[in-house]
Amino acid sequence: MELSFSQTFELERMRRDIDATQDPQQLRELSKALLRAWFSEKASTNQAIRAQLGDA
Repeated sequence: MELSFSQTFELERMRRDIDATQDPQQLRELSKALLRAWFSEKASTNQAIRAQLGDA
């Protein structure tokens, strides 16, 4: 799946913010937030798939 132009732009902005971060604690917190978001997205996707298949 390809990202839209605005998503690509936002991704690059966030990547630059991460690259500029020097504080290890801040990077750890960001990593944890990204993990939460990733797993939340996975759960939402799985729920949508189950709903499409009629298993929900």
